[in-house]
Amino acid sequence: QVQLVESGGGLVQPGGSLRLCCAASVRTYRTYAVAWFRQAPGKEREFVASVSRTGEVTYYGDAVKGLFTISRDNAKNTVCLQMDSLKPEDTAVYYCAARYFGSVYSTSSSAYDNWGQGTQVTVSS
Repeated sequence: QVQLVESGGGLVQPGGSLRLCCAASVRTYRTYAVAWFRQAPGKEREFVASVSRTGEVTYYGDAVKGLFTISRDNAKNTVCLQMDSLKPEDTAVYYCAARYFGSVYSTSSSAYDNWGQGTQVTVSS
């Protein structure tokens, strides 16, 4: 098991940017595929983006493709999500998730067995 801690959420105006980061408690973070999910009130948890263990491969949900960028720094045990051109429909609690030797192409929340506590992102004027 690995402990994941998200940071960087908050309130932003439409068209603005936020950067979320997910810090891990283990030095072997490089052995985990990591993803971001989000969940808005009354909706199912939605896949946002994922990154491979080395950081060389990334994968995005259709709703954020071209707008969000996921990256990782294994030396710092962090995975970050840069969110640009934010819209009110991006408002949700954002969760970091990880799976030991997982696939970057896993988009189902059931594929991940380590989760952070979530961070709120609100896009509103």
